[in-house]
Amino acid sequence: MESLFQAFANAFTLEVILILFAGVILGIMFGATPGISTSMGMALMLPITYKLTIFPSMALLLGLYIGGVSGGLITAILLNIPGTPGSIATTFDGHPMARRGEAGKALGIGILYSFFGGLISLLLLFTLAPVLAGIALKFTAVEYFSITLFSFVLIAGLSGKSLVKGLISAILGVIFTTVGVAPIDAMFRYTFGFHALDGGIQLLPVLIGVYAMTEILKVAEFDTPLIQVLNYKMKGFGVSLKMFKEQFVNLVRSSIIGAGIGLLPGLGANISNILAYSAAKKYSKHPEKFGTGIVDGLVASESSNNSVSGGAMIPLLTMGIPGDAGTAILLGGLTIHGIQAGPLLFIKQEPLIYTIFLFLIMANFMMLFAEYFGMKCFLKMIKIPKYYLFPIIIVICCVGAFSTNNRIFDVWMILFFALVAYFLYKFKFPSAPFVLGFVLGGMFETNLCRGITNLQSNPLNLINYPIALVMLALTLIVIIYTVFSRLKKSEKYDKDTQ
Repeated sequence: MESLFQAFANAFTLEVILILFAGVILGIMFGATPGISTSMGMALMLPITYKLTIFPSMALLLGLYIGGVSGGLITAILLNIPGTPGSIATTFDGHPMARRGEAGKALGIGILYSFFGGLISLLLLFTLAPVLAGIALKFTAVEYFSITLFSFVLIAGLSGKSLVKGLISAILGVIFTTVGVAPIDAMFRYTFGFHALDGGIQLLPVLIGVYAMTEILKVAEFDTPLIQVLNYKMKGFGVSLKMFKEQFVNLVRSSIIGAGIGLLPGLGANISNILAYSAAKKYSKHPEKFGTGIVDGLVASESSNNSVSGGAMIPLLTMGIPGDAGTAILLGGLTIHGIQAGPLLFIKQEPLIYTIFLFLIMANFMMLFAEYFGMKCFLKMIKIPKYYLFPIIIVICCVGAFSTNNRIFDVWMILFFALVAYFLYKFKFPSAPFVLGFVLGGMFETNLCRGITNLQSNPLNLINYPIALVMLALTLIVIIYTVFSRLKKSEKYDKDTQ
C-alpha cells in the first residue's frame, strides 16, 4: 500500500499532469498527421527526457504513446488516410460513414471505443504483468536466450513479406550492437580507431535516425497533395445504450486480440486492427455490410489498435523485451535514467511500476477528453504544409542528438542510421526487425555466452530447462509455419499468374 500511495504522490503533481496532457496532445497530433508517425514523435521527444526526472519523462513518453495510436483515426475517417498503420482497418468503414454524412458519429464511436479498448488492455496489463514478472524472476540466462531468439524469429517472420529479409534486417541490428566493449571479456571490437565508438553505439541516435529522419526522407520523395477535410458535427459520441450492448462482445473480442498481438514482439497495431476486423466480419450476422460503413468494423479496428499498448507493455516491464516501436523508445527512456526493465523492476522499483500504471490510466482519460474537445485544433494541425514542418523536425533531431553527450559525433550517427534505414526501405527490408534487433542484441549476446556456460557446452543439458525447450520448440514451429505459408502464397500467385 505504501508503494501505491507513493505512486499517487508521484503522478498527481501539477508538473507531471501538465506534461502528461501535453504528451497526449502531441501524440494525437503526430498520429493524426499523415507522414509523421507516433514513433517519430516519441523519438523526437526522447532527448528532452535527459533534462527531466524519471516521472515527468515517463509521463511525456507514455502520453505520446497513448495519444499517438488513437490519433490516426481522425485522418482515417475524414480523409481515408490512416494516420498510423494501426488505423488502416478504420478507413474500411469509418470513411464510408463520413462520406454519407455521419462523420461526427464515426469520430465519436472511434474515440469512445479507442478509450474502452485501452482500458481493457490496461486491465490485462495490471493482472498479468505481476504474475509474469514473478515467473521471470526464476529465469536463467538459458531461458532469456531462448525467449530473445523466439522474439527475433517472430519479428523477422511477421513484420515483412520475406522471412529472409526480416532475418537479415534483425541480424544487421544485432551486428551494430557488437561495436564497442564486449559484455563478457571487455575487449574492444569494431571501433576502427574511433574513440567515440569505445562505449558502443547509443540507442538514442539509432531511434531518432530510423524513426524520425528516415520518415522525412520517405515523405520528401513524393509530392503531398493539399488536404480536403470532410464536414463533420459531433453531438455526443453517437453511441446509444442499445448499440453499446450490441457491440460489447465485439469490443471485448477485439481488445483481447489487440492485447494478445501486443504481447508478441514486433507485431503491433498494424496487424491487430486487421485481425480484429477480420474476426468481427467472420462472426457478424451481416458480413456483406463490412466495407460499406458498418459500426462493427469501426469498433473492431479502434478497440484493437488501442489495446495493443497495454499488451506491448507486458513484455517490456516483465522481461525488458519491447513489444513494438513505441515500447522500444520507452525502453530507451528508462535506460536514459539508469533503470533496467525486467522482473526486478517489480521489486526494486515498485512505486515506479504503480506510477506507470497510473500514467496509462490517466493518459487514456486525457485522450478521450482531448480528442473530443480538440478536434478542430487537430484538423488545423494536419493542414500545415510539410515543407514548414520537416526543416523544424530536422533541427530538433540534430539538437536532440547533440545535447545528449554534447558531441557532434551523435549528429553524424543519426544521419548514418537514417541512411541505413532508408536503404532498407528502398530495398524492401522491414525496419522494425532492425531496431528491435539492435535493442535486443546486447541481451541476446550476453545470455548466449552465459547460457553456454550454464549448459557446460552440452546441448543435452537443455532437458533441465523446460521453459527454454518450449520456447525453442515454438521458435522452430514459427520458422516452419512461416516458410510453408510463404511457399503456399507463392504457389498460389504462380497459378493465378498462369
